[in-house]
Amino acid sequence: MGAADIDGFANRIRGSRCGMISAWVGIPDAMLVNHLAQEAFDAVVLDMQHGMWDMPSAANGIAQARLAGKPALARIPVGDFASASRLLDAGASGIIAPMINSADDARALARTTKYPPVGERSWGPSLALNHTGLSGDDYLKNANALTVAIAMIETRAALDAIDGILGVTGIDGIFIGPSDLSIALSNGDQVAPNAAEIDSAMQHAVARCRAHGKFACAFAADGERAGELLKFGFDLVVAGAETTQLRSGARRAINAARRIASAG
Repeated sequence: MGAADIDGFANRIRGSRCGMISAWVGIPDAMLVNHLAQEAFDAVVLDMQHGMWDMPSAANGIAQARLAGKPALARIPVGDFASASRLLDAGASGIIAPMINSADDARALARTTKYPPVGERSWGPSLALNHTGLSGDDYLKNANALTVAIAMIETRAALDAIDGILGVTGIDGIFIGPSDLSIALSNGDQVAPNAAEIDSAMQHAVARCRAHGKFACAFAADGERAGELLKFGFDLVVAGAETTQLRSGARRAINAARRIASAG
């Protein structure tokens, strides 16, 4: 994806079976975002829920992703809808909101991420205007289409309310958090994101997205699981967090060096 295609991300993910793979970054380092964005990822997610990003560092991370020709999404902390509009102002291509458990929660997300008549997003997209090169009038007319609002489905309540959530105008798609979903469905007994019960729930979620004409995203711990989720029909998957990729790469290098050295 080249720089000219960044702002076509929303149309692409809304398309049919786009099969995108995203990086995931919780370490608040914009240079790390830039390095990962050089790889063949289709997007980069900045995790502000469990990662350490604050608003200034996230704005820099978004800019570095765009500099590398990739769209940046941001996962906000639970209920932090005020940050959602600020991140869009900074040039994010989309917002992932955790713990959206009802249609009312989804409407609250849509209100802060979409301009009227869909929502009530406040005006102030100075960095977004710089990044997109659009005039204020053109940005206002097109912003609702250029950006995506993504509701996380990660509880039993959210699964039960999935049709209501998907039916909210302004919600473009969902994101499955399989670890939290496994905790919820096991009543706190286990973290089992790859369990058969989770597979069934995820496939159900994809089917409901197809019925509503909206897209489905999900987190996977590694590339192998990401490939399985793409086969389930997810439109965008995360192929593991940057911390896992960093440590596994270091481990492979150390093991290779030890193996060769011990061979004499």
